[in-house]
Amino acid sequence: MFFFNNIFEIHLHLLTLFHLFMYHFFKFCLFFLSPEKAHYLSMDLLKFLNHIELLKLFFKVKSSHKVIFGLKFPNRLGMAAGFDKNARYVDVLETLGFGSVEIGTVTPRPQFGNPKPRLFRLKKEEAIINRMGFNNEGVEQIIENLKKYSNRKIIIGGNIGKNKDTSNEDAFKDYLECYQKLYPYVDYFTINVSSPNTPNLRALQDKDSLMKIINVLQDFKSNQDVKKPLFLKIAPDLNIDILKDIVAVYQLTNLDALVISNTTIDFDILKLEKEKAKNIGAGGLSGKPIFEKSNQIIREIKYIDDSVRIIGVGGIDSGAKANVKLDLGCELVQIYTGFIYKGPSLIKEIVEEIG
Repeated sequence: MFFFNNIFEIHLHLLTLFHLFMYHFFKFCLFFLSPEKAHYLSMDLLKFLNHIELLKLFFKVKSSHKVIFGLKFPNRLGMAAGFDKNARYVDVLETLGFGSVEIGTVTPRPQFGNPKPRLFRLKKEEAIINRMGFNNEGVEQIIENLKKYSNRKIIIGGNIGKNKDTSNEDAFKDYLECYQKLYPYVDYFTINVSSPNTPNLRALQDKDSLMKIINVLQDFKSNQDVKKPLFLKIAPDLNIDILKDIVAVYQLTNLDALVISNTTIDFDILKLEKEKAKNIGAGGLSGKPIFEKSNQIIREIKYIDDSVRIIGVGGIDSGAKANVKLDLGCELVQIYTGFIYKGPSLIKEIVEEIG
């Protein structure tokens, strides 16, 4: 038995090395393409491999279920919003080992988003700048996509926003429409008022605007048989006064958690490619450089009110960094940019590290 156990462990180790080699070779090739083309090409290929049952042969992640926010998560690692905007790759992400995926940002009507190019790599920093602008197929089509995943264990969150041409005064109507229509098809919701890529969207992070949006959603939820968790995703560029207001809103509206954080517009945190980033222009920065900045927001929120429940996002590219977020008080963690640079082996590393 000892002999066979050793052979099994060696096999797993060799398989992991094979994954790493193949991913780095694949990434080398993909990085000759534009980031947006590389994203869809790689995910469509993985979807094909998943469809013919090959993906499951290569990716097996051991994890134990966790009940958090009343939901049974296969594990505490999620794919952050923005990666699977239209809910086309939920099955792939489940096979790769994620415990949850946050689709969207979803808007009521389809929209193209900002002009291309709008996604940029900072390879030396292991970072990305995006100014996508809530490009998505609209809530009706996304619902049709979600209907394909009735037989799944992965938790699906719906990240909701407003259309670009909807005024901030009427923004609550867009959030409510997405919320109502998606309610039967997702397990939780995240309100996105913190993307830097929709004009004036971040102005909705002020107290009065937030109260208006959240209250209409909570009123709808109060009449539903199943009460689905409602989260708020915030920017990492907020001062302490605004953070205090957000905590007050969290308490007054009975939000379930804050998602900390979205991308940053602070390019000064870059060390190797600051000038390149400034030449790229407007957009939100994600990846390795944002790790400490998002952690500081978590610390400040916890200092204001230690009872605030948090989902940690930003700069996670290892199991150790995921544990830092958990040690700061997060209950779940999400990745995006780290997955692009490190590949599927990062999922296994994080899940096995955090349990």
